[in-house]
Amino acid sequence: MGLAWWALDYPFLYRHSADYLEKHPEQRGRDYEATRQACEKFATVSTSVMNFLEGTRFTRAKHDRQKSEYKYLLRPKAGGLALAMNVLGDKFHSLLDMTIVYPDGIPTFWEFLCGRVKRIIVRVRTIEIPKPLMHGDYEGDPAFRDAMHKWVEQLWLEKDRQIEALMVKT
Repeated sequence: MGLAWWALDYPFLYRHSADYLEKHPEQRGRDYEATRQACEKFATVSTSVMNFLEGTRFTRAKHDRQKSEYKYLLRPKAGGLALAMNVLGDKFHSLLDMTIVYPDGIPTFWEFLCGRVKRIIVRVRTIEIPKPLMHGDYEGDPAFRDAMHKWVEQLWLEKDRQIEALMVKT
């Protein structure tokens, strides 16, 4: 999928640690500017925005390092979603929340290629985006940023409970 997104000129965000940004302050805001430009470009055509709120693939080591309050998820990152909604908010028809569960353990890419993955559970739901979150200054407005975080945290709590229920059923 990454090659297809690259060919379609989707923006890619590269999250940098606070330590890295301290050493390279010129990188601060680069992702947001790239996303804003891409969103403005796509504002006149039908498209999809894909945002992975965890920002990276889940591993137990990352989960432990983050000290995530969620059992099955890494902490979400709301900034990219907030920026896309700010630029394209009136263009969104809906938000699709997708959850993918591998009840037999997270497979490797090789296991996928070899057909060794026996069970995958996928759940998709449509979520209404609260109107006050459709446009706002995530970087400059602490109240808006707090509201966005609270909304995303609630979605994450629900997703974590859903994954737990799916894992128990299998």
